[in-house]
Amino acid sequence: MNWLRVLQIIQIVSAALLIATILLQSRGTGLSGVFGGASGIYRTKRGIEKTLFIASIVLAVLFFGTALATIFFKK
Repeated sequence: MNWLRVLQIIQIVSAALLIATILLQSRGTGLSGVFGGASGIYRTKRGIEKTLFIASIVLAVLFFGTALATIFFKK
């Protein structure tokens, strides 16, 4: 298997996982944030919410890195 194919597979998997982590983060917001309810209170992220937040950052960096790498490996 060549490196370009491996990078493409990694990019597809990281994109799917990134979509899943972003959707899981926004599940609890509901419509109250749109109309100004309860979103004005500052609170820290804890537990699974913090883990999803950090995972989304790592996956976004991985996706961006593999996108740049595929540009350089194309012939």
